[in-house]
Amino acid sequence: MIYINKSLKTKILSLPESPGIYKMLDKEKNIIYIGKSISLKKRVRTYFSEKPKWEKVKKLTPLIDDIEYIVTDTHLEARLLECEMIKRIKPIFNSQFKNDKGYVYLNIKDYNIYNPISIVYDYEEKVYGPFRRKFRVLMVLEALKNLYPILKVDEKYQFSYDVFPVKMDRETFNLNKRSLENIFSNDREFTLFLKSLDDKMIEASKNLQFETAMTYRDTINGLNYLKGSLKEDKNLFLKKLFINIPLDKGNKFFLVSRGKILLKETFLEFNETDIEHFIERALSLKALKENPFEKASLDFRDIIYSEIRTLPKDIIRVIN
Repeated sequence: MIYINKSLKTKILSLPESPGIYKMLDKEKNIIYIGKSISLKKRVRTYFSEKPKWEKVKKLTPLIDDIEYIVTDTHLEARLLECEMIKRIKPIFNSQFKNDKGYVYLNIKDYNIYNPISIVYDYEEKVYGPFRRKFRVLMVLEALKNLYPILKVDEKYQFSYDVFPVKMDRETFNLNKRSLENIFSNDREFTLFLKSLDDKMIEASKNLQFETAMTYRDTINGLNYLKGSLKEDKNLFLKKLFINIPLDKGNKFFLVSRGKILLKETFLEFNETDIEHFIERALSLKALKENPFEKASLDFRDIIYSEIRTLPKDIIRVIN
């Protein structure tokens, strides 16, 4: 381990091997980094190894004068607490979760020959998203401008690549708008559009139009990012989930619905009746009116469902 002061070394050695969050403080007691781990002791020790793997760690470690921590029952709660604290405190060495105000939505416009689809920063009806990577979204929108009009004919989308965007009259614009709404609202239509793009890419490559083929390829990659963000956890989101996570002592129950933990409670001992009563109490609670697709909710929602996907299936129950 690299050199650290005696009190800090003692604190590191005394950290529990439990899930939780840790806060790195500088000499002025400013919180400069917040992290989480399933084992606080193991994770924190990695910051003080002789050869840190990450450049950020090399810069961070010499500034650490003290460490504070909070133990949680589960890794899920550690991840949610880390996210909440980073958003609130905004430590200088944290990058993830701090800038949700910069997340964007897609808005399909009414007649507008220059911008059939654009980004907006505030939630409103009939927007798609939110998306974290504004720059990548802008790249996709710029690429689509060279494909308009996109028209649905039978079971295929028809379009062609033009170096200069085509100026659409109102009728053509509205047909193009209908195609965009179908593509972004329906997984099947999105997949169908991607298949049409792939066919165009193969055709351009066969005709030795390699620059055009690369443009189609880049558009496909960008749209796959949008599609992943739009459909991620959609099936889980629509279900009410009872989760029973074993602890060192007892079990912790969670009821998750629409990206929120409605209720959580620890049981040292339990039976099926306890589970039924817990579910009844959770379902009787009124969910918060906050829109789950608001930008500030995106990170918490993704944490919950990404953690659920790592859990054994036998501790998760779908509630009808």
